[in-house]
Amino acid sequence: MNAMNMAKTAYTTSQSPIRTPRGVEYEAFARITHRLKSAAAKGRVGFGQLAEALHENRRLWTLLATDVAADDNGLPQDLRARIFYLCEFTGDYSGKVLTDGADVNVLVEINTAIMRGLRQKAEAV
Repeated sequence: MNAMNMAKTAYTTSQSPIRTPRGVEYEAFARITHRLKSAAAKGRVGFGQLAEALHENRRLWTLLATDVAADDNGLPQDLRARIFYLCEFTGDYSGKVLTDGADVNVLVEINTAIMRGLRQKAEAV
């Protein structure tokens, strides 16, 4: 096989496509949201999995809040403030899901709304 053929096939057989930061964020939300739904569907049997999924969701939101709190973040101030608020709400509400049995679908809906926004922004670019 000559060098030209190798170069052509090197990228077409790649198992991991190039991902944008927005795509990575979308994938993280999708994975965690799926885990939240799956664990909640199991009821009491899935409580341990639900607790793990809630922890991962809190970590994701904490990463986002840290990013939007940075002075060099390029997002508009209003959007940054809303994301930071959602992080605080997610943390508080996750505790209510664990201790009071609050409905996890509230968090699923928030994540789904964020995923729609990420998808719309990606399609607009």
